[in-house]
Formats: sequence, C-alpha cells, structure tokens
Amino acid sequence: MKKLNSVLLVDDDVATNFISKMLIKKAGITDHIETALNGRQALDYLTNTGKYEKSDSIFPQPMLILLDINMPVMDGWEFAEAFSKLDKNQKEKIVIVMLTSSLNPDDKEKAAKLPAISGFQNKVLTSEGLTSIMNTFFPDHLD
Repeated sequence: MKKLNSVLLVDDDVATNFISKMLIKKAGITDHIETALNGRQALDYLTNTGKYEKSDSIFPQPMLILLDINMPVMDGWEFAEAFSKLDKNQKEKIVIVMLTSSLNPDDKEKAAKLPAISGFQNKVLTSEGLTSIMNTFFPDHLD
C-alpha cells in the first residue's frame, strides 16, 4: 500500500484526536500524523508559520485533513474559508473531510457547498469511516 505523506487532525478535543490517531496508525495509511487544536494552528502548519516553524525539519504537506466544526480561535467553517484563499501549492492535492458530532443537517448541506470540503463524516472516526475516506479519495493508495 502506498502511504499518504501526512494526515492533519484539526480538533480541539484531545480524546478525539487520540482515537483518530490510533485508528490511522492501526490502518497504516501514513507514518506522519500532525494535530492542530484549532483552524489557526492548522493554517500555521500548512503555511509553515507560527509555532510549527522549525528550521531543522520540513513538514510534509498533509494529503488528508480531518476537520472539526466547533473549535475555539478559528472554527472549521472559518478554516475552510481561509484554506480556499491559500496559494495553490499550499492546498493542492489536500482532501478535507469534516468530522463532526453536529447533528444539524444544515452543517452537512453547508459543507457540501464549500469547494474546500471534500467530505463529511460523523465523529468519532471509525475504521469503517477511515476505509470509506480512503476508498473515496485515495483509491490509488489501497492494496
């Protein structure tokens, strides 16, 4: 299986990030998982600014971002809007899947209208959900 170069988890809930990380590791779809606690941190990571900046390492661009909606500082909607304004080379080939506990059907509809958002899944990420994401967006990375 060809692995994804990186997965970025954007969620302010540490337990959710832990569960997602464990599932991703178990699935073996990447060797590099980063976590951001809000949209601002995620943007800093994607643009290599802010607290992620280190002179001795290069951050692999994530191929998959799992994005929560409700977060402090910058929520998922604000992140999607800011993401769509990034330079093409900072966002191309990145798939964003909203991962949310929101039961509001308007959220799913809103996500479907945003070009930056490729998919929408309910929290907590499951192995079936991860398989579905891989089958849908990364079929060339499967066995």
